Amino acid sequence: MHAATLYEGKSLSVYAYRCTRGPRDRPFEEMHERHSLSYVRAGSFGCRTEGAEHELVPGAVMVGRPGREYTATHEHHGCGDECVSVKLAPDLAERFDALWRLPRVPPVPELMVLGELIRGPAIEEAALAFVQKAAEVAGRADSVRATSRERRKAVEAALWLEERAAEPVRLEDAAGQAGMSPFHFLRLFKAVLGVTPHQYVLRTRLKRAAKLLSEGRAPVTEVALEAGFADLSNFVRTFGRAAGRSPRAFRKIFQERAAAAA
Repeated sequence: MHAATLYEGKSLSVYAYRCTRGPRDRPFEEMHERHSLSYVRAGSFGCRTEGAEHELVPGAVMVGRPGREYTATHEHHGCGDECVSVKLAPDLAERFDALWRLPRVPPVPELMVLGELIRGPAIEEAALAFVQKAAEVAGRADSVRATSRERRKAVEAALWLEERAAEPVRLEDAAGQAGMSPFHFLRLFKAVLGVTPHQYVLRTRLKRAAKLLSEGRAPVTEVALEAGFADLSNFVRTFGRAAGRSPRAFRKIFQERAAAAA
């Protein structure tokens, strides 16, 4: 496990983690020492905690609270994972009490947009906005049980969809690569990952768009197309709902923060 400190403050700290463990590495039990939200940027991993199993794919968030034991596994995908973890001081964490009852938050569009900004300028502000939004949407998260084989298939399908999110992807094609009927595939994907395949593709496109907007100056139309949105008006409307502002306003705010931090 490689760890890098991105920000240290009195109320919260932000760390970047890269894990290279795979299916052949023996998982071991760990314990959260602080309240934390770990946003998955790449790869995937499983989390066994409090008698249940959860799969975390790009865009998902692992929720930690002091004393909660967990076991991270990589049995369903061998590439490891990359996470950005926001750790909160007790006085700040107690403001979001309901959030810490959850083991994870599934990929949610607002979090996938904000999660891409935590590594940029104004890290403390971006991290706090991420925590606040996680608390707002936590009620949408749920926990389910599935067999190991079903969980593996769902994770593999999510990573397959992520690689092709910029392309037109049909439910029939995604189900076919998983060896299932569309009906069974849809039910399984939603049960294990907390979102439908279509929702996951859309949120992956939003995550990609946020990254492109924050890192470059390409026209919004070009960003929309590269992220996988064929219709500009749909992109502007969808991104606006997720980010709370238009793509142009989002980029402007990010650039102003970058200039101020320089």
